[in-house]
Amino acid sequence: MIDLVALDMAGTTIDDHGSVYLALRRAVEETGAPVAAEDLQHWMGTDKIEAISALMRLGRVPAETTTVMTAYRRFRALLDEFYLESPPVALPGVRDALATLRDRGVRIALTTGFDDSVANALLESLGWKVGEGELLDAVVTTSQVKAGRPAPYLIHHAMELTGVDDVRRVLAAGDTIVDLQAACNAGAIAVGVETGALTREQLERHPHDYVLRSVAEIPELEEARV
Repeated sequence: MIDLVALDMAGTTIDDHGSVYLALRRAVEETGAPVAAEDLQHWMGTDKIEAISALMRLGRVPAETTTVMTAYRRFRALLDEFYLESPPVALPGVRDALATLRDRGVRIALTTGFDDSVANALLESLGWKVGEGELLDAVVTTSQVKAGRPAPYLIHHAMELTGVDDVRRVLAAGDTIVDLQAACNAGAIAVGVETGALTREQLERHPHDYVLRSVAEIPELEEARV
């Protein structure tokens, strides 16, 4: 039995219509750095300032602090614009799956490569809240940890916040390679989901315990049953 599920946000539990990909690519390309699709996918799921720095360097543009922060502010502005045009929604079946897990006594945490301000705006748009009687037990962002994925800190801090002390009873799921890497680094059950940009075959090339069509299938896993 698992005590905690730690789930990525955009592309895993939330359909943001690809806005993060588009905003990140455009913000970096406006610095003069070309962005290869493979590089963009590799850095998705990580802290966004770190992602911008890495993508600029890969595009042979000096990642100076002021330039990176300007690009990050541009990323935030673009993301706000895209979310206003196409508001994020919960992926099909996700809310019901989380409610089922809650009914079984499993704690629910969201983890993300966003900072507090972006994550909180996303949750507000969905009406998802943290607390007793609410859908979520915790939300962990890059504002709260020393390093984002693939470091295990987002997951471990979710354990702290929810009072879970056995990592073997934690399931961590996401739609990117760094989600799987973070889950493995944390010692959790590592689950990839196909609701993001990667196919099952692409996810299965990396260490994992399961690859599912979506988070909606988690309650069907043996580990998630009472």
